[in-house]
Amino acid sequence: MKLWPARRTGRVALARASRCSRRKRRGVALVLVLSAITVLTVMLGEFQDQTSAELGSALSERDALRAEYAAVSAVNLTRLLIAAEPTIRKSLSIFGMLFGGKLPQVGVWEYANELLGAFNDKDGEQAFAQLASVDMSEGLHLGLDGARFEVDVVDEDSKINLNLAARGSAIFSGRLAGLLIGMMAPPRYDPMFEQRGGDGNFNDRATICSALIDWADPDQEIFPCGSDLETAQQMAAEDSYYQLLHPPYQRKNAAFDSLEELHMVRGISDDFWATFFEPEFDDPHKRMVTVWGQEAVNLNSANPYELLAIVCSNYGQPTHPLCTDPIKSETLLQILFMVKSFVRGVPIFPNPEDFVKFVEGGGMFGGLLQGAGVPPMQLNARSDILKMLTNESQIFSIYATGIVKNGQRETRVPIHAVVDFRAAPPPGKDSRLEALNNALSGGQGSASPSSGQLDLSGLPEGANEDAVAKVLRPNPAGSIVYYRIN
Repeated sequence: MKLWPARRTGRVALARASRCSRRKRRGVALVLVLSAITVLTVMLGEFQDQTSAELGSALSERDALRAEYAAVSAVNLTRLLIAAEPTIRKSLSIFGMLFGGKLPQVGVWEYANELLGAFNDKDGEQAFAQLASVDMSEGLHLGLDGARFEVDVVDEDSKINLNLAARGSAIFSGRLAGLLIGMMAPPRYDPMFEQRGGDGNFNDRATICSALIDWADPDQEIFPCGSDLETAQQMAAEDSYYQLLHPPYQRKNAAFDSLEELHMVRGISDDFWATFFEPEFDDPHKRMVTVWGQEAVNLNSANPYELLAIVCSNYGQPTHPLCTDPIKSETLLQILFMVKSFVRGVPIFPNPEDFVKFVEGGGMFGGLLQGAGVPPMQLNARSDILKMLTNESQIFSIYATGIVKNGQRETRVPIHAVVDFRAAPPPGKDSRLEALNNALSGGQGSASPSSGQLDLSGLPEGANEDAVAKVLRPNPAGSIVYYRIN
């Protein structure tokens, strides 16, 4: 009878311990569940981030590709527009009476963005419809869906061509030296040449002028932009400048391939670049130099600062008040800017002779200078000034930007293409046989002009007339000499 309470007490204690153990085990299950949910949440978050990044990257690549093709379309359409300029000029022949019977080249490329609106997005189509007073609803297969483009054309023949020195002629090097000195001559630029540059050296006008010419000319001699022997001797002693740099390099002694290469030339600091070469980074029209132009500057599309550099060169009259008096020079610039703004794309001067008459105080606009108190200029070498100027352009830079907007994200792909139209035949003219005759004369194959047939016996097996023609035939839309996708 006494053992029963003890047994009962042990059973009660065991039951209590069992209940306590079960209560403790209940929390373990909850912790395991919460831990599993946390791990899955983290994994799901990482997976979502990864897939979102991959999706965003894919969408970005898709939009970039669409924008690139929109920019390529803008480049090709602009080439077609420039190639059609002679045809457009003929349709405006009625205005030739204002220019003595022959209308000079018309700057249709300055209206490229507006004229190509028919092939752009809906906004571009509407702008073109208002400009041309046409109904675009009747047009078929026009415009872009989901993309648009912006295009800007810069006449490279309106710039000072730094590659004149690469022709290896003292005449061209001297002409370029005169233009460079005239560009840097105004007294307001004196502080830039009176202090040390970023390299710790003094670089005066003659030194920088010689450095630009010596970089491109094929010889090893220093070109003296200064007129005195002392300056030439100092420049010769400084020819080891590039060897003292870290790392050292040599002058190229060949033509510039791009504008970026100019940064390697002595004296071309950021301040010099922003002052003379590219005053406004976002406006290539303000650029004063080029490495793709011809030997003459188009006076109708040139920057007024370049025209001032020409008349202030040693071929003009560098001591004239237009070149030494900031007020007089600013007067000339304002007159040219004003006239150009009024007649955008329309040639101001029918030929170089009219511009020379203008600075001499005559011609159509000479009275404006005299009325502003600017005395006429007597040029030192009138014939050389005329050789520096032209009214025809053949090389153009096309800055096209393809744009795709997707929600809040906008993708822009810019393309810079330089197109040379010097060997381009008129649109619609088949110059295949003529091109082949010129290309194959004296080569492996030969042509028979009388029969119009080609002798392809010396060409590789499988070559035929059509295949060779596709390679050698000049393109009416010009030849691309520089192409860059940013």
